[in-house]
Amino acid sequence: MRLLIMGPQGVGKGTQAKLLAKRFGIPHISTGDVFRANIAEGTSLGVQIKGLIDAGGLVPDELTDTVVAQRLAEPDCAGGWILDGYPRTIEQVHALDAMLLGAGHRIDAVVALRADHAELIKRIHERIAIEGRADDNPAAIERRLSLYDKETAPLLNVYKDRGLTVFVNSEDKIEDTQASIIRHLADYGLDVNAR
Repeated sequence: MRLLIMGPQGVGKGTQAKLLAKRFGIPHISTGDVFRANIAEGTSLGVQIKGLIDAGGLVPDELTDTVVAQRLAEPDCAGGWILDGYPRTIEQVHALDAMLLGAGHRIDAVVALRADHAELIKRIHERIAIEGRADDNPAAIERRLSLYDKETAPLLNVYKDRGLTVFVNSEDKIEDTQASIIRHLADYGLDVNAR
């Protein structure tokens, strides 16, 4: 199964993606995690993107596309994957389309998580208290939420027009949101049996 999970920062993409990945026995690929790992390891990529992320910016499309293409080509992705945090721009949609076409694959569904702005801010502040991530400062948070609304939210319509998007309210408890995602995927005709 090849899934995208989309939604603004704080909506629970990572949490839900990890649960889906475990259920279906596929890797959860988070571009944010890949970037943070590079920063922690002090790689040249990490040094390059640290300033961007700390300022609330985003990694350029071309660089992100390369990282994703390399990751999807790894052996553990042969049977499927769930992408979290990618694509975030229309250029990345086209890049992913080309990657999938080249590999003879397709996206099975796009899980679009929704929550209101106040809930997102509350969750992000809770995450700051627990994880203390450097990229979760108030200015960076507002900038990323604004960029999501401007650049990424419109992509949901692209995938909706392709008949791939399932919309799920993520303001419920984690397990209730997961159950709702599974129901939506089953209604969509996908095999949702745990692996």
